[in-house]
Amino acid sequence: MTLAADPRAVFTHVQPAPTTRRLPANRAGKTVSSGTILISTVTLLALFVLWLVATQLGWATPLFLPSPAEVLTQFQAVAVDGYADGTLLQHTLASLGRILVALCIGVLLGVPLGLLMGLNRWVRGTLSVPIGLYWGLPPLAYLPLLIIWLGIGESSKIVLLSLSTFAPICFSAQAGVRSVPVERINAALSLGATRLQLFTNIILPSALPEILTGLRIAVAAGLSCLVAAELIAARSGLGYMIMSAANFLSTDVVFVGLILIAALAFLFATGMRWLERKLVPWKGKI
Repeated sequence: MTLAADPRAVFTHVQPAPTTRRLPANRAGKTVSSGTILISTVTLLALFVLWLVATQLGWATPLFLPSPAEVLTQFQAVAVDGYADGTLLQHTLASLGRILVALCIGVLLGVPLGLLMGLNRWVRGTLSVPIGLYWGLPPLAYLPLLIIWLGIGESSKIVLLSLSTFAPICFSAQAGVRSVPVERINAALSLGATRLQLFTNIILPSALPEILTGLRIAVAAGLSCLVAAELIAARSGLGYMIMSAANFLSTDVVFVGLILIAALAFLFATGMRWLERKLVPWKGKI
């Protein structure tokens, strides 16, 4: 038996093993994102259709559940003529300004203190207990105390919102520092990194995803406390408008305020996702 002149001819009958095609990472991510957006859109449309059907079939009286057309009409009326001593734009800007100021204070105080708590056990032991105690209290529990101390002006509302946003940002920054792998720190030290280089190049970038997660939680907590603060001690804002409408059983105006607050929450969430893609593009990929 003689071998073929070309040794590869002996294996020509062997079929290559089937391979599985894999989408590139960017295409796979776009596919998942598109699928999620489609599901969310269908869900939103289904809820709107259910609302429309419920009002058309009379499942609830207009006093309890106004129709989408009534809400749209009232939205236009409030936007043009105003409601509760202010236009719709004025109430929206008042609420938005309060939450943005509180978020800035929460970030400026929460991130440095959270990083310190993650790096130093003395700071962590000193601050974790008081922050954890007040964070566990409902905001309405200490809002009357803030009103007694600071009055019913903007100071009490800003302090309340700042307290609600500070705690999740602070604890998230601490958790981000504590989650940095020890091997990464030891590798940087073995390469001669200084403490400043270790913090700026290893600890802070590693903690950034957790900090952004805490910021998203802080936005939700701030919006909840914003409504609570404006329901009790305010003369402007979406919460004040909702409370004024509820006193006169204007359910359609209440729906207008709730839809605007939901829209603000959606815009904040979208902005946070964009910020995460820009600042931590590696999140979820390693």
